[in-house]
Amino acid sequence: MPHAPRPPKDPSAPPFTAAVREVAPGSPAERAGVRAGWELVRINGQWVPDVLAYRRELERGEATLEARDPLAGTEVVFTVAWEDPGLEFEDVIFDGLRLCANQCEFCYVHQMPKGFRKSLYVMDDDYRTSFLYGSFVTLTNLTEADVRRILDEHLSPLYVSVHTADEDLRRDMMRWFRLKVRDPAATSVRGMIERLEPIDLFTQVVALPGRNDGEALDLTLAYLASRPNVQAVAVVPVGLTDHRRNLPTLRTFTREEADAVVARVEAFQRTMLRERGTRFAFLSDEFYLVAGRPLPPASAYEGFSMLENGVGMVRDFIAGSTPPLPAALPRPLRVICATGTLFAPVLDAALAPLRAVEGLELEVRPLVNRTFGAVTTVTGLLAGRDFLTQISPGEADLLLVSPSVLKYGTETLLDDRTLDDLRHELGMRVEVGGTNLAELMTSILSGHGRSALPQFGFSTHAVKETTGQH
Repeated sequence: MPHAPRPPKDPSAPPFTAAVREVAPGSPAERAGVRAGWELVRINGQWVPDVLAYRRELERGEATLEARDPLAGTEVVFTVAWEDPGLEFEDVIFDGLRLCANQCEFCYVHQMPKGFRKSLYVMDDDYRTSFLYGSFVTLTNLTEADVRRILDEHLSPLYVSVHTADEDLRRDMMRWFRLKVRDPAATSVRGMIERLEPIDLFTQVVALPGRNDGEALDLTLAYLASRPNVQAVAVVPVGLTDHRRNLPTLRTFTREEADAVVARVEAFQRTMLRERGTRFAFLSDEFYLVAGRPLPPASAYEGFSMLENGVGMVRDFIAGSTPPLPAALPRPLRVICATGTLFAPVLDAALAPLRAVEGLELEVRPLVNRTFGAVTTVTGLLAGRDFLTQISPGEADLLLVSPSVLKYGTETLLDDRTLDDLRHELGMRVEVGGTNLAELMTSILSGHGRSALPQFGFSTHAVKETTGQH
């Protein structure tokens, strides 16, 4: 039976609206009759694509807002003068996340196994979430209007995935889609960095052995250090899974190769410290762990400006004072701290003093990632199935997990299993250990973990969960 034709789209309908999550009591919006569930349609006669544009219009001093009830069709218009309207929105991006124009040979989304929630497959590359939440973007999908907006509104800082300053090598590694690139000039990373000179940039290099390391990395670091608007660069190793189908053959760094990268970057750091008083380039923890090198002291991270990129996360976790240890526990307690294989030796050594506490049986359990493959060694990519297949029901009183394995602000893991699912299937208490070593030790000694914690607050990942584009 043929489908009925779709009705023609109303040409007068707005291209996008901003869904209202909350209206402040007593605010101008509430007095005008706006309620949660309504939509902001225009402000000062303009469609507003995101919360940044909304705030920009309010900063003009006087603003006229048009809102409507999408169910009843009721519309209201009200004006504010140097006053917040009192609206909170469901999303910060109203017109949909900007998507990536590249087909990078190392893209993690392309290596994802099937069956996860849809937002994990969204290839976002939006300069607005870079400004708002520090997500890294490539800039290749920018239009001239985007560049002008970044400069005019001074959206600083931005976080940029450079990967290499060799333009030909970058093109070969990233292989952008010609039809998705809106402005060919945006594909020149040097051109964009120089065009955005008034904007502070934090940059990253995803390093691939034999591709953009070695002398190519030297060239990249030297170029980035020559640009006054580049504040720092993080060098992180490529992340791979066992689900690379019809993709270029890539591999991770060997111990010797990781050691060579550390030596090269630390030599560059010493030069930068002499010349500029900053190390400028920072390595992710994984390079030190794979190379078998000790982690730098906390001071070497100069404030942990790129912590979410894995730069200094381990040092930040184990730094600081720890709680006093009792001689014995009031009752016997068996605790398992489950973590990724890369971090397990570090955590085991950090928790070693607890083994002197009488009545405490403590194990750090390294979990092989059976979801993404053993090549994936970081804790944050463990899924519920990895816990369920490598921990036996009832073998401990308490299982402590890292908050990094949970969806933002929830008790949900990557594969949509929850901590309650683990509690039910394993027949034990399953709780969050804490965000640092002191909190984890306290959880172990007390026998009680912590509630699920939001990971670094609201982020681009949370935006991907709520936008209609996924």
